[in-house]
Amino acid sequence: MKILPTFVASLLALASISAVALDDASRARLEHIQSRWAEIHYDLRVEQREAAFSQLAKEAEDAIAAEPQAAELRIWHGIVLSTWAGAKGGFGALRLVKQAKAELEQSLQLDPKALAGSAWTSLGSLYYQVPGWPVGFGDDAKAEDMLRTALAINPDGIDPNYCYGDFLVRKERYAEAKAVLEKALAAPSRAGRARADEGRRAEARKLLEAVQARLQ
Repeated sequence: MKILPTFVASLLALASISAVALDDASRARLEHIQSRWAEIHYDLRVEQREAAFSQLAKEAEDAIAAEPQAAELRIWHGIVLSTWAGAKGGFGALRLVKQAKAELEQSLQLDPKALAGSAWTSLGSLYYQVPGWPVGFGDDAKAEDMLRTALAINPDGIDPNYCYGDFLVRKERYAEAKAVLEKALAAPSRAGRARADEGRRAEARKLLEAVQARLQ
């Protein structure tokens, strides 16, 4: 297994020092953003998503303005921006993913273990999906390091296992992908995240079916 880069290890060592607990109002805002994101991503028609994500990004910005040191809120602002970019497409999407990258990096400075390492998962996913230089910042090596960091923090989580599985499929590392996606499907359910878990499991099953076909 790869050794975590020095800067990653340093961030993780500082996690217990830098972490700030959410107050009740910010916790409620976070739960709303998470729930609404799942509704938009999994239930709305494709043509409805861009406007809905735009509105949710504004709500996430407002939540951060109320508690700027909350890594959890910055993570979810980054997630909303990145999925909004996917719904938008085109050159405008690149601007949004760069904003998402900056927000996720800020969250890592505040608390690299927040939300079970979700910033590493989201940032790693951006790095393998965004074009490389000179158009964007994409970098497969950085992506894999970040996804492995996410798994080191949350080895049984559905999101880090699914995203690493998706990365491995894109790299045609199908045997590795199969094991990781099976782990994603075996992940425990998350409190208050039923719709997100349902949607992610459906994505994992579909990807696993494609991997199994490749391995036959």
